Amino acid sequence: MTNNHESRSPSDRPSFSPAGAATGPQITLRSPAELADALPYMLGFHPSDSLVLVAVHGEGGRFGGRLRVGIPTASAEWEDTARQVADCLIRGSERRGGKPDGIVVYLCQEPRGEESGRRVMTRLRPLAQRIRLACGALDVPVLEALCLSEGRFWSYVCPDERCCPAEGTRLAAVGTSVMAAAATFAGLQVRGSLKEIEGRLAPLRGAVAAEAERALDRAAAALMPRILDGATREEVGAETISLARDLMRRMTLAPPVEGGTHADDWDDALLGHDEAASLILGLQDREIRDIAAEWMEDEEAAPALRLWRALARRCVGAYGEHAAAPLTLAGWVSWSTGDEPTARIAFGLALRADAEYRFAQLLHHACNEGIDPEGLRECLREERRSREPRRARSSAGTRPPGRRGRTTPQRGSRRTAGSEQ
Repeated sequence: MTNNHESRSPSDRPSFSPAGAATGPQITLRSPAELADALPYMLGFHPSDSLVLVAVHGEGGRFGGRLRVGIPTASAEWEDTARQVADCLIRGSERRGGKPDGIVVYLCQEPRGEESGRRVMTRLRPLAQRIRLACGALDVPVLEALCLSEGRFWSYVCPDERCCPAEGTRLAAVGTSVMAAAATFAGLQVRGSLKEIEGRLAPLRGAVAAEAERALDRAAAALMPRILDGATREEVGAETISLARDLMRRMTLAPPVEGGTHADDWDDALLGHDEAASLILGLQDREIRDIAAEWMEDEEAAPALRLWRALARRCVGAYGEHAAAPLTLAGWVSWSTGDEPTARIAFGLALRADAEYRFAQLLHHACNEGIDPEGLRECLREERRSREPRRARSSAGTRPPGRRGRTTPQRGSRRTAGSEQ
C-alpha cells in the first residue's frame, strides 16, 4: 500500500498520487473477502458513494497507486468517468516508476430508499464493465472488481458461487480480521467514513445558518470600506490575527469531552456569529491566511484545526465560496500533523467551494504527490521568525507590515477584498 489520492467527483480532475512507501509488517490478501476488508485501511477511511481503483505491480501483487472519485449520479457520465480514472491511474503509475500489471476496482454505495444491496450491485454493473474495458484498452487487466453495499460485497469477476454467491458475502466485523490486526500493529488508522469526515466540515443548516449568514452580511458591510482604505486595511489584518489567537486560546481552555459531532457542537457554541464572520472575511486576505497557516504544529495545531473546522461550517448561503480558506487551513493542519486522508478530503472540499483557489490547488497537489510537508513547515517557521523583528519595530512606532500591492474584490458581490490566492 504505497499510494493514495482523494477526489470527490469526476469534475475534480482526479490525479494519481503517491503517499510514500508502506512500513511495518506485510500481509498477503488471497481472496475477494480479504480485498474488500483491506479497502478502508488503504484509504484511511470507509469510502461512501465512491469508485476506487488500486494499481497492482509485480508477480507478488504489490499495491501501488490508489485513486478515488465519487460515483456519478447520471449513468450517461459513466463511460467518460471510466476513461478518465483508468487513464489517470495508469499514466500516473507510468510516470512514477512502472505501468501496473493489474488493477483492483471497488464500487462503494449504500442502497437508496427501498433498494437492496444486491440491487445496487446490479445497477452499478455497467459502470464496472466500462472500467474493465477502459483499463483493457490501455493494456492493463482488471484483476478484481468488487461492489460493497449494505455490509456485503459482490465480485463482478469471480463466477464461482462457492466463494462469491449471488446474495453477496457479509463483510468481516470491524476490527476482527487479519487485516485489521496487521493494520493496528503497523499503526494504521481508519478515521470513520468519508461521509462523517465531510460532515464535520459541511455548512451549518437551519436557523443557525440563517443567523450566521446575517452576521456575515453585517461583517462584510462594516469591513469592506476599511479593507479598501489603505490607511485601515493593515489594522483589519492585525485585528483578524488577534481575534484568531483569542479564539484558539478559548478553545484550548475549553477542550471538548467527546470527539466527532459532539465536539463540533461544543466548538460551534464557543464562537459567536459576529466574531466568526469577521474572522472568515479576514482570512480571505492572502497574507493573513498565510500567517494563520503557521499554526500547524505543537500546541497550536489542535486548537487551530478546531477553529478552521468551525469557521468552515459557518460559511453558509451566499458565502459558500469563502469556505475555501478555512477548509484549506484545516487540510494543511491535518497534513502537517500526519493525517493525510483527512487532509485530502479537506483540500477537495476547498476546491469544490472555489475551484480556482490557488492555495488549495498547490497543497492538494503536493499532498497527492507524496511531498514531505516538512519543507513547507520550515518555510513558515522562517517567515514567522523573520516577522518578529518587524513586530518589535512596529510596537516602537514603525508601520506594521502589510501585504504588498492593492487588493481588489474578486468574483461575486459577496467576495471580500484580499481574496488573491
